[in-house]
Amino acid sequence: MKTFSDLGVSTQFIQALEEINILTPTEIQVKAIPFLIEKGTDFIGQAQTGTGKTAAYGLPILQSINPDKPNVQALILSPTRELGQQIAKQLFKFTKYVPVKIFIESVYGGAHIDEQIRSLRRPTHIVVATPGRLVDLLERKAIDLSHIKTLVLDEADEMLSMGFKKELDSILKFTAGKRHTWLFSATMPQEIKTIIASYMSSNAMKIEVNKNDIVNKDIEHKFLICAKDEKPDILFQFLKTQGADRGLVFCRTKAEAQTVTKRLLAKKINADALHGDMLQKERDKVMRAFKNGKLQILVATDLAARGIDVKELAFVVHYQLPEKTEYYTHRSGRTGRAGNKGFSLTMITTKEQGALRDIERELGITIKEIHR
Repeated sequence: MKTFSDLGVSTQFIQALEEINILTPTEIQVKAIPFLIEKGTDFIGQAQTGTGKTAAYGLPILQSINPDKPNVQALILSPTRELGQQIAKQLFKFTKYVPVKIFIESVYGGAHIDEQIRSLRRPTHIVVATPGRLVDLLERKAIDLSHIKTLVLDEADEMLSMGFKKELDSILKFTAGKRHTWLFSATMPQEIKTIIASYMSSNAMKIEVNKNDIVNKDIEHKFLICAKDEKPDILFQFLKTQGADRGLVFCRTKAEAQTVTKRLLAKKINADALHGDMLQKERDKVMRAFKNGKLQILVATDLAARGIDVKELAFVVHYQLPEKTEYYTHRSGRTGRAGNKGFSLTMITTKEQGALRDIERELGITIKEIHR
């Protein structure tokens, strides 16, 4: 069994890790950290969500920072504001025992850009950014990336499926020749392969965690066949069996997410919706309530739920099949995190059986039928 010390992580960070109960490295940390600390050159890591990727790249970045220089030395791109804030918070926790402070700034859309510009004028060593907001800052010449040594693309497939291809191209071109790129992704669609071929070294180090197990093996996958008009009652019956356990219900459209939420509230289930048309302050309010345990069920669309990391979610329900196979990976990956067991239930009509079999085949998983 490897320890963080075996991987080359310095004592000051190990002390902070122990304090937040991160004691044993995960598979991706064991495979990535020694290379990223020693070499730090271009790197591609394929691993599903919830496997400890933030520490896998975060610890080597923190160890490479020279805190005496006030420049931005590392840039981390994340698909959503929520995930970006989480990353910054976790890195901050890792720095508790460093003798000279390492400054981390998180920038994202939906917040006042002027306040973020003011923050960036202070000494900043690491910036965690959403692609759209970073492009805005670059256009205003409000951020200096001329000193960065490392660019991390975290959840790269999610960034592309959210429509950030143009922004990523712009950022990668802007920083070309100045940095090494570390790319982390749960899936490797063609668009990711194009980015790798265009912007990364052909000698990039590649690692895969559970290559034949893209979806977390701690998740039990089940499906149930029902008519469309039976779904509300079946969902309610399922949620009753879960007691006080919390979970996510995924819908394909905003309208469906709102309808499902209204029905759950009418049945006295503490639920709320999360969809793309919400204002950022509304999103923040719902996410705060869910993370604090005040909400039991979050009903979400695929894009709105990107970057959600809530501990101890017992289950995920696919109320409607996802549009893309990789969305199934991202949806299911919200449960069964950090070594916990998870449960994924898909509700389909008879006509959708073929589509479900396609998901099984592409992801190399077995989804077992539940008979009512």
